[in-house]
Amino acid sequence: MKELNQYRIGILGATGAVGQKFVEILAGHPWFKVTALAASEKSAGKRYEDAVNWIGHVPVPQDIARMKVMPLAPDLDCDFVFSGLSASVAGVAERAFAAAGYPVISNARNYRMDARVPLLIPEVNPNHTALIRTQAWPGGGFIVTNPNCSTVGLTCALRPLHDAFGVDLVQVTTFQALSGAGYPGVPSLDVLGNVVPFIGGEEEKLETEPQKLLGMLAGDQVQHAPITISAQCNRVPVLEGHLECVSLKMRQLASLEEVRQVFERFRSPVAGYGLPSEPRKLLHVFDDDRYPQPRLHALLEGGMGVGIGRIRKCEVLDYKFVVLVHNTVRGAAGGAVLNAELLVRQGFLQKMPAGAGAPG
Repeated sequence: MKELNQYRIGILGATGAVGQKFVEILAGHPWFKVTALAASEKSAGKRYEDAVNWIGHVPVPQDIARMKVMPLAPDLDCDFVFSGLSASVAGVAERAFAAAGYPVISNARNYRMDARVPLLIPEVNPNHTALIRTQAWPGGGFIVTNPNCSTVGLTCALRPLHDAFGVDLVQVTTFQALSGAGYPGVPSLDVLGNVVPFIGGEEEKLETEPQKLLGMLAGDQVQHAPITISAQCNRVPVLEGHLECVSLKMRQLASLEEVRQVFERFRSPVAGYGLPSEPRKLLHVFDDDRYPQPRLHALLEGGMGVGIGRIRKCEVLDYKFVVLVHNTVRGAAGGAVLNAELLVRQGFLQKMPAGAGAPG
C-alpha cells in the first residue's frame, strides 16, 4: 500500500477541539499525511504550537507543531481537506473549498441533510457515496459528511435490527460527555455535580439523521427510512463517551436471543476493504448489567467500536438496551477519517502532484 502514503491532507479549523482530534488521529496514519493547517484570522500566520490551546491526550506531534497555520482560503497544497469547523463558519468555508475543486470530508452539520451530500457511516451505508456524482461543484470538488456524535452510536445499533426485523419507533435518551461541547464547552458551575437536560439542536439531529443513514439509495437520491424517533438529550459531567438508553418497536416479532444474536453476528459491509481505521469488531455486546460505562469502555477498538449492553424486553415498546459511543473519535474525527479511507477505496479521492495547490 505504499502508493497510498502520498495523500496530502489539509485540516480546516485545525486549532479547535475537533481539529486537534484530527491532528492526533492522523499522526502516523499509513495513508494520509497532514500538509496544511487552516484556521481563523486569529490563528492564521502563527506556528501551530503558538496558535493552539492543545487539549489532546498526547503532546502535539513535532512536525505539526512547527507548521504555519494558513487562512481559511481554498489555496492549500493538499489533495483533500478534513473540516473540523464549527457550524457558524463551516457552511461558507466548505462551499468555497468544494467550489475550488477540493473534496471536503466534514464533521460539521451544515450539509448533512442536503439531498446531494452523503451522510456517511461506512459500516451502515457505504453505497450512499454514489450521491457524490450528483454534486455539481467545479473541478471535481465535493462534500461528504459524518453524522452527529450521538447519531453514530444510535444508528450503528439500529442498522442490524432494521435489516433483520424492521424498526418502526425509537425512544432514545442520551447522557452526553462534556467534550462534545468543544472547548471551553460547558461552564463548570453549570455541570459539576449536575445534569443539564438540554443541548441546543441535538435532539433534532438525533431524530432526523438516522432516517437518512438507514434510508435506501434509489437512483440519485436517498429514500429516508420511515422510522419515528423521539430523543431527549442531556449533558453530564463525563469527559468522553456518550451513553444512550434506547427503547424501540420493531415490525417483526423476535425473541430476546434473536435480538442479541443479530448484534453479535453483525458483519460490516466494508470488512475486507483494508481500511486502517475500521474497528476489528464494530458492535461489542456486554453481559454484565453494569456495562458499558464511558470510563471503562469509551476506547473500545481505539474509540471506533460501539458498546451495547442491558438488552432486555421493554414494557412499553418491544426491546430496550444501552449504547456507548466515543464522541470525539467514532462520533467525530475518527469517523471522518474512516469515511476518507472508504472514499479512497471507492476511487473518489485522487492524488495531485506535489505543489499543485488547489485540486481544481
